[in-house]
Amino acid sequence: MTEQYFHFTLGPVQSFVSQARRTRDFWAGSFLLSWLSSVAMLAVIKQGGKIIFPQENPNYLNWLENKGTGQPPRQGCVPNRFKGSHATVPEDFKPELVEQSIRSAWQALAARVWQQDLADCPPATRIIWERQVTGFWEISWALTDNIDESNLLDRRKNWRNHLPSAEPGVKCMGMDGWQELSGINTPNAEGLKRFWNDLRQSGATAIQTDLREHEYLCAIAFIKRRFAHCFADLVAPMPGGWTLYGWQVSAAVPSVAYMAAAPWLAQVLKQAPEPELKTFHDEAKKLTLQYGEYDTRLDCIDQALTQRNDARLFWKTKSLDGNVFFEAALANKNIYQDQKQAGRVIAALKALRQAITLEPVSPFYAVLMMDGDRLGSFMSDRNNHQKISEGLHTFTTGVAAIVKEHSGFLIYAGGDDVLALLPLESALNCANQLRLHYLRSFKDSQIATTLSGAIEYAHIRMPLGKVLSDAHRLLDDIAKTQTGRDAIAVRVWKPGGQHLQWAMPWEKAIDKPTGEVVINRLADDFKNDQQVSQFSNSFFFNVESRFAGLQSKNEQGEISLPVGFSVETLQKLIVAEYLNSGVNRGKTTITLNEAEKRVKDLLSQCFVIRRTPENQYTETGQLNTHAMQLIRFLAQKGVDHG
Repeated sequence: MTEQYFHFTLGPVQSFVSQARRTRDFWAGSFLLSWLSSVAMLAVIKQGGKIIFPQENPNYLNWLENKGTGQPPRQGCVPNRFKGSHATVPEDFKPELVEQSIRSAWQALAARVWQQDLADCPPATRIIWERQVTGFWEISWALTDNIDESNLLDRRKNWRNHLPSAEPGVKCMGMDGWQELSGINTPNAEGLKRFWNDLRQSGATAIQTDLREHEYLCAIAFIKRRFAHCFADLVAPMPGGWTLYGWQVSAAVPSVAYMAAAPWLAQVLKQAPEPELKTFHDEAKKLTLQYGEYDTRLDCIDQALTQRNDARLFWKTKSLDGNVFFEAALANKNIYQDQKQAGRVIAALKALRQAITLEPVSPFYAVLMMDGDRLGSFMSDRNNHQKISEGLHTFTTGVAAIVKEHSGFLIYAGGDDVLALLPLESALNCANQLRLHYLRSFKDSQIATTLSGAIEYAHIRMPLGKVLSDAHRLLDDIAKTQTGRDAIAVRVWKPGGQHLQWAMPWEKAIDKPTGEVVINRLADDFKNDQQVSQFSNSFFFNVESRFAGLQSKNEQGEISLPVGFSVETLQKLIVAEYLNSGVNRGKTTITLNEAEKRVKDLLSQCFVIRRTPENQYTETGQLNTHAMQLIRFLAQKGVDHG
């Protein structure tokens, strides 16, 4: 019997996952893509195939057949591309069964969503639904008897024949280019508003919070938004004679506003008197009418309740819409039409803040994206496949705990890819811990792979889809290509656009004796300076002015030191600026040695360093003033204190 090798990929990935209006959509796209890839894996295994890469998760596959144990899967954990080996000879192994299994699973899920929410819709909606559901997925596969043909899928894409049909009418607000489901052709038509208002008033589970007013979705976006409420009811016969089952999945995914507010809310839960907390909760509940989708247990919230020893308080704040913690959102009639009640919530929020001493809530959150370096080159040697699969399996199984420890929400961890949402304060530390875990996972494998990361700090008013799309470019173009891999890259997005960009090889971004991220430690130090003294925010601006006055910037905005102007001279100037900034007017005293150490660390993150393919570090001699801006941003949590 001839041994065959089966290659498979499922797409489109980017448009399905990254086109998201809410974090809920972001999670749903990732979960469903992973689920469909798992269906493909099981379809291969059912025919006697064995998966080479990635290493399958037996318990996850068991859940597909209602045989799983423990907690059911919540996050995506299976890549959309794999190779199966030891399949039977061509006349016995049927690749088309794998494709049919994916399409059957997708159609079965779509049918459950339709029956749950749309069964009474007009025929025009059904026509749109069938067209979009049937024509969305692009499935590519190849079969070969040559184990060394690793580029078959790339060659297959060169003659792709998947051409989605043209989409007329009013377009979906969640997926670019796809027609929304009413079938009304005019954006301002009364029938369009009536269709979606009737749907919101249908009485289906959580549909009023799942569909905002004036939000129009296509079939694909609608399935992502609503599938979690009927996934447990899924039972579908599969080609090949097996049965596919769904399981209970929580629709609770923190919004970007809730994620941004979580550390502040944790402090409130630790300190706030119960009367003020109850008043705020009750007024906010009247405004939002129902709790919605934010029933999320973040670690900082759990720790706050443990410290207070009053877990019942959690049930009074657990599911409030994250926007209720921000006065600007409450005052926005596009978010809350009942501005009279929103005003009462603002008053209750102010009373809550006055009852305790707290900094303003930060309107920034973080998207963390990480990806392994050079794995493709190691995969070209089939002798490495097993070691790589084992290393990635070890890494993937440990990711969720690390993200949870940093009060984050894991969207996806499959292969060498990670996507997570985190509070501003913990994103850099989480990325550092994930990198260390990745290196440990491959320590004994002799596979010299590393992990690069990208962090997007974004204001809650920034469109989520734009932030997600930019994270890919930041990771690929800046962390990997420009900085040289094994690096971390950061961008900050304010409502007006990109505020700063900073990148550094991991080895230079970490303080070796302590293992801390240097930028994070500096931000904490400068924040403490402001709390215990009259340390002035002007220090940051004065130093940036000194940088800017040295010499003109290059195309990347990086500054060169003038000839004869040494780093030591620059350091002395900044030390003098620091000691004259008011840092010693409080109860503590910063010595000259301490000031010199702090400024030395500061400059180490300002000079641009890049990593060569030979693992050598090139010091460009250029200064990036964005490092200073990033420290100030992290110290102030994005809130301008003037």
